[in-house]
Order: sequence, then structure tokens, then C-alpha cells
Amino acid sequence: MTASPEHFVDFQNVWLAYNDELLAQNHFAVEDINLQVKQGEFIAIVGPSGCGKSTFMKLTTGLKKPSLGEIYVDGQPVNGPLKISGMAFQSPSLLPWRTTLDNVLLPLEIVEPYRTQFKAKKAEYEARALKLLQTVGLGGYERKFPWELSGGMQQRASICRALIHEPKMLLLDEPFGALDAFTREELWCTLRDLHAEQKFNVILVTHDLRESVFLADTVYVMSKSPGRFVVKRDIDLPRPRDLEVTYTPEFTNIVHELRGHIGAIRKTGAAIQQ
Repeated sequence: MTASPEHFVDFQNVWLAYNDELLAQNHFAVEDINLQVKQGEFIAIVGPSGCGKSTFMKLTTGLKKPSLGEIYVDGQPVNGPLKISGMAFQSPSLLPWRTTLDNVLLPLEIVEPYRTQFKAKKAEYEARALKLLQTVGLGGYERKFPWELSGGMQQRASICRALIHEPKMLLLDEPFGALDAFTREELWCTLRDLHAEQKFNVILVTHDLRESVFLADTVYVMSKSPGRFVVKRDIDLPRPRDLEVTYTPEFTNIVHELRGHIGAIRKTGAAIQQ
């Protein structure tokens, strides 16, 4: 099999068992994943807990290798950890002894080819970090330490850290799940604007159906373990989207439709047709 030239992410008949013993028993964590994501597309993945959403992320970034099938990202086979991706998680995981600026710069200090150039280009890299921080509303906070920032500010800094090396793909695993509703919606808009400006691919794993519908071009629903994609829902709401769209019948209907799919999965585990 070869990569499809029109797709940035291309999963071809991917199955994953976590070890050889489970593979021999045909016990898979995810199975029969066929997924194609266009250049610049924002997708969201929802589903019941334990369905394999985070496993899918590890496969996409090369942290896990499939037991069967092939994965291509940006036209290349995924055979190990990708350098063209950035990641952010539910916990910001900022280093408490480093300032906001230094936390954002951390990937450039440890990842090649930036590491060997860091001292020579530090001023350039700092300027890039300061611009990112300004973009997400953290201008003036670059010298603050994590304990001086609110949870929402810390998560903004975490997203900047994931984007500082200008990745082609951003992977987000429940990035706003620990935040209050108001802060969460603020960060939806921050992410919306960053994506619109920079056009990187985004894969968002979330339990928040409103979040998935507001942000994504396409929402995928995963079944219970072993996880497989059982629903693909194109979100045809026009962009740019303001928060007011979340109160419209069109938006609410899509959320209810997705909630119905997940409810059916919880009750029966049966596959739903796309």
C-alpha cells in the first residue's frame, strides 16, 4: 500500500494489539481503522471512555506501531515518533521552576534540529514564543511562573509550547476538560483563531460534544473497545464560527444526533452505520 497524495493523515486497515500475547488471542485495542484526513482539516474524535481514542493518538504520532495495516502522515509512512506534530493534554504539565516563556521554549531546547541551533538563535526563538503568547492573550505574562497563572492561562501556554516548533499537525487529548465552562469556551475561540491563521491539521480527542461540533470540520464517533470508527459526521456549519452559533437549532441538532449515537453505543455496543 502507498500513501494517498490528497490526504495528510491516512490510516489503511489499521489494527493494534498491545502485545504479542493479545495479538495471538485476536484481542485488539483498536481495529479496522480506515481514516483519511485532508490537508489543514480539523477533526474531533468522541466516544465512550476506554474506547481507544488516546490509543489512536499514539498511533498517529508514531508512539505506537500498528499490529496490522499502514499509517501515513504527510505522505510518509509512520515508523517512529513524528517531529512534525505537537501535542497538548488535559494537564498543562508546565515545569514549575521555569517561566511561561521558558516553558514554551522547551521543545526547541530538546528537539533537533532546533537544539543544536538554540544558543545561536535564542533571540529569534524568543521572539517567536512572545508572538505566540501575545496571540493567545498571554502578552505580559511571559516572565510569570506556572503557579502565578490561572488554569486557563496555563493551558494557553501549553498550546503555545505545542506550536512553538511550527508543527504541521496538532494533537489535543482532552485539552480543556479540567477547565470551567467559561474558560473552556474562551479557549475554543483561541484554538479556532490559531487554526484559521496557521492552517495546521488538528486531531482533537474530547468528551465534550459541543466542543467537537464548534471546532471541527468532521467529527468521528468511536465504538466501545475494541475501538473502531462507526460514525463520520461532517459539520457543515459555516466558518468563522462565533459562540452564538452554539445556541442555534442547527448546532443543537448536531449535538443531539451525536449524543444519540454514543447513547446507542453505550447500550448495545453495536456498530452504527456511517
